[in-house]
Parts: sequence; structure tokens; C-alpha cells
Amino acid sequence: MIRRHAGNPVLTKSDVPYPVATVHNPGAVKYRDRYLLLFRSHRRNGRSIIGLAESTDGFRFEARPTPFLVPASTGVFAEYEEWGVEDMRVCALDGEYLLTYSAYSRHGVRVALARTRDFEKVERVALITQADSRNVVLFPQRFDGRYVRLDRPHSEIDPWSIWISFSPDLVHWGDSRVVMKPAPYHWDALKIGPGATPIRTSRGWLHIYHGVFPTMDGSVYRLGAALHDLHDPSRLLGVADEWILEPEDPWERVGYVPNVVFCCGAIPEDDGTIKVYWGAADSVVCAGTVRADDLVDLCLKDPRPPMR
Repeated sequence: MIRRHAGNPVLTKSDVPYPVATVHNPGAVKYRDRYLLLFRSHRRNGRSIIGLAESTDGFRFEARPTPFLVPASTGVFAEYEEWGVEDMRVCALDGEYLLTYSAYSRHGVRVALARTRDFEKVERVALITQADSRNVVLFPQRFDGRYVRLDRPHSEIDPWSIWISFSPDLVHWGDSRVVMKPAPYHWDALKIGPGATPIRTSRGWLHIYHGVFPTMDGSVYRLGAALHDLHDPSRLLGVADEWILEPEDPWERVGYVPNVVFCCGAIPEDDGTIKVYWGAADSVVCAGTVRADDLVDLCLKDPRPPMR
């Protein structure tokens, strides 16, 4: 359902003015009438950093001359970011921009939280998960005074499901429960995970997530859509039975990790469309557009059960 931009890919390693091997999985936000992508890159030692690219139209991007975020060199963050920072999401809330990203180290992967007001200075706030949890996205609204997030613990006991958690202060999280699971022998049968920051619509919070299906030749990553209740985001109104994007173009099917489309960012527009950004084969960044109402309709008219 996502209409690919004719100029894809919109960002590649050749567009980055410092040495990187890949460009992928960007968080996205509109800031002062400019589109910003906070993209992940592998350095040539295999470890990841976050760069920033800007655009006036959402499709032609120019990368800044230096990285936006690199692993911390001092303090507790240094220990847990030792092996890289990855897959940043951006959430505009209360006059600032909250940044969640994966922090890799010899202790495993945790999610860290940072904040910025101008995308120049970044303040690290806290490590907000224990090891083996990824893909934290924040809702851009408080509910009964509490912050709300979706995440995906890594567990084969309850395989790779989406959970919801609540916090009074962005640091301490609890009241956690599972809200959505992979569907058996479905396009997202192996695992699912939060993707882009949820988008408020008149009929619910629209969430673009990723799902994975195992094949004889490796796993295939696709994108799907789910709709959360406007007042109780732990309540799923519908999960689209069909995927909304799958690997088709050569740069989505062949690359560092083949057969992957992976979304960390989507930007709603005033005309009812959404600009969607995804990493293709963990190698380049692609963009496309979709009508928000079409995704909402898909969630409500042809749903699958959120819990198997």
C-alpha cells in the first residue's frame, strides 16, 4: 500500500561525508519545516553510529558533516554503548524531542533515552530497559499523566511480541503487559516489533510495525499496520491482516542483510498522507507515501487477532 518514491534510495553511504559502510533504519521528524532523518550507519569496524540528514521536501537529503550520536566515552553510558548505538526513534512531546535507541555492549542490547530541543545538543537521560529489549517507541502524548511506550523484549518463551509500559518520569517504567503477538503461519509469524512513532488519527493511534517470516533461504522483513485506541493505547482496535510493504526493489532484496524493509520513522502531513522511511537490506534508506485513512481502513476492515 505504500507508494515508493521514484528516486529511491533517498540516502546511501556515498551521500555521507564521513566513512561508513551502510546507511539505514532512520528515525524521522519534521523540525522547523525541514525533514530530518536520524540514520544508523555501520562504521568500517562494524559498529554503529547515528547520523543526521536534512531535506526541504522529504526526499532529497543532505547529510551533516559529522555524526549526530556516537557511543559515549565516559560514565555508565560508555559501558553500555561500547559496541554501538542503533535504530533511533524520535518523539515530539512537551516542547522537546525524545530519542530512544539501542545501546549495544558486551552485556547485550539495552534501550537508552536521550533528549534534544534543537538537534544540535543531545542530553542522555537514562538506560530504560534491561538487557535483550529493543525497538522502544514512545507515544507523543501522555495518558492520565503517564508516558507510554511500546517495546519488544527478546524472548523465545513468549516469542518476540510487542509490549506496552507506562512511566511517571520517562526513567522508571512498569505496569507492563503484552498487547500483540506474532500470528502462526502468517507473514509476521516469527517475530514482530515496534517501528515508527505512533501517529494520531481521528480513529486511533496508527502504528507501523515490522514483522518477520522465516523461509528456507533466511528471514523476510515486512511492514504492517496496527491501530490503538485513542484513550487506552493498550487496547488494539485492529491489526491489518495484510502487510503494507515487502522487499521488492533490488536494493531491498540484496544488501548487508537481504530481504529487509525496516521502518523506524514516519511523518504525517497536513494533507492526510504519511511519508514513510525504511532501511532497505540494512544498506540504504528508502521513502514512500501512503494515505493514513487507507491504513486505518485496512486495520479495521480486514483485521487479524492481535493475540494468537
